[in-house]
Order: sequence, then structure tokens, then C-alpha cells
Amino acid sequence: MAKILVTGGAGYIGSHTCLELLNSGYEVSVIDNLSNSSYESIRRVEQITGKKIDFHNLDVREEMKLLEIFSNNHFDGVIHFAGLKAVGESVNSPLEYYQNNVSGTLALFNVMKKYNCRVIVFSSSATVYGKPSSLPIKENFPLKVTNPYGRSKLVVEEILRDLHFSDTSWSIGLLRYFNPIGAHESGLIGEDPRGIPNNLLPFVAQVAIGKRKEVIVHGDDYDTIDGTGVRDYIHVVDLALGHIKSLELLINKQKLITVNLGTGNGYSVLEIIRTYESVCKKEIPFKISTRRAGDIDSCYADVGYAKKILHWKAERSLYDMCKDSWNWQVNNPDGFS
Repeated sequence: MAKILVTGGAGYIGSHTCLELLNSGYEVSVIDNLSNSSYESIRRVEQITGKKIDFHNLDVREEMKLLEIFSNNHFDGVIHFAGLKAVGESVNSPLEYYQNNVSGTLALFNVMKKYNCRVIVFSSSATVYGKPSSLPIKENFPLKVTNPYGRSKLVVEEILRDLHFSDTSWSIGLLRYFNPIGAHESGLIGEDPRGIPNNLLPFVAQVAIGKRKEVIVHGDDYDTIDGTGVRDYIHVVDLALGHIKSLELLINKQKLITVNLGTGNGYSVLEIIRTYESVCKKEIPFKISTRRAGDIDSCYADVGYAKKILHWKAERSLYDMCKDSWNWQVNNPDGFS
């Protein structure tokens, strides 16, 4: 039975991936400093699967503690989620983002190299494409990031490319996510933002359940179907399964892959709101506001390469994403707390 280390495994995408790893027969160890997550997510993954997770409360920048964990375990691979992830916050605190997302990652890679663990699946982002010149977005498009968060992801991608070039015994997956939403169908784990949500769907959910007055729609003058921004939203469980497929490929074959994980469809902000209304059976008030700096009209993936190389595609519909999000929200109105 292969043993996988998941950094940031108590977070939103991390916890869903841990669940699917356990369901697929892997042993799972998690390191997470719980700065933007909750240990309750780990407990609930164990509850759903009936299996244990070996959990360590630490920061990936703590290299000495990482060395100790690797000295006591043989890991067949690492899935690396740990890092800060808010675009706006990164603009205000760039040093903190580079310290966390780049320095922490270097510490992890140094320890992996020392213990000859050379399989890594890296959590990257579609933000590395910036404003695309055409759609859908292919993996070979030019990369032009517009904020420190996206730049920190791109820097780590470049480090991993250099690493593979220097030593092809490394198996590396660079997974560029589009917009993960939804929750596990059990309603036991889901997205639990701290404070005001940065992402659209948790905000919509909190308005639907009465925690917030209205959804703020940033701009209705984009060149899209209804003037509001269009994004490629993917169910978090589909995204987690994409990691399992990537891991299977990389454990069995030494290579470097760069893959978009999305649905290949774009949905507007108003389409999200309307679909959510049909799920929760109530009207969701919204207010049109000004555009946010740096936001683009449309962004959705070309998913052909993921189908070809991973034999994976997103299966769940936008209705499924909203339905599972609402189920999580209703059962956990205050998140994990």
C-alpha cells in the first residue's frame, strides 16, 4: 500500500483529496499548520472513510520537523497544497506570500531529495495564465501572472521544471486548477472560509442562508453572455480525483506533466446565482458593483490534455456543485466551528 504525504491536507481541496486517497487504498499522512483550516476536517474525513490519517501540526517551513517526519516514514509521493491563496491579500502582503509559498516549498523539496522521495503533485493555478489572448486555455499558452499569489505559483512551477531538467528521476505533476466549488455529498466536509469569503460560491451560500445581506457582483459590463465575469467552475471532488489520477501516473512513470483541471465550460456570476436559487428554492439578492482591478472577462480550460494523459474528466454538473455546496452550508452554517 503506497503512502502519501499531503501538505495542507486539512484545507478545502486537501481534505477532499485525502478522502479520495483513503477511498483509493492509499495510506495518508498530513502536515498542516491550521492557519487557514481546521483539524475537524481531518476528523470528519476519518469518520466518512472509517480510516485513520497520520496528522502533524506543523508548517512546511519548519525543515527540522519535516526531516524528523521523513526519517520516520517512507513516502511514495507528496501532494503539495500548503500555502496562502488569496489574490487580494497577496497584493498587500507580497513578502508573506513568497515566504510561505516559495520558501516553504523549497524546504519541502530539500527534505524530499534527502530522503529520495521524488514524486510530487503540485497545486498550481490557472492564475498563471493572466489574461488569455483566446479561449479555451491550453497548457502551452503564454504565462503572464498579474499578482504575487499567481507569481508565487509560477515560481514554484519553474523550480520544479528546473529540478526535473537536472534530474529526470523526479516525477512531477503541475496541476493548474480553475475554480473549485462544491462539497462532499455527505455534507460533512466543504469550504470553510475565515471571515468574508474571497470566493464567489461561499459568499452566495452565506447570502442564501441569511448570514449576509446580498451578493456583490463585481461588474456587469464584461464581454460575456450577461455582462458578468465567466469562470470555469469545477466540483472539488472531481478536482480531488484528478490528483489521484495524476499520482497513479507519476508513481508508475518518471515524467513531468503540466495539466489543466477544469470542466472546459464557462459559467457567469449570474448563472451561478440562478443555479443556486434553483437548488435552495429561494431568491438570492445581489447588487452590481464596480469591476475589481485585474479581473478578466472570461476564463475556462481546454481539458483535452487531461483526458488524454490522465484518462480523467470532470463528471459533476453546475447543479451538482451548487447542490452539494448548499447541503454543506445547511448542515454546517458556521463551518467546522
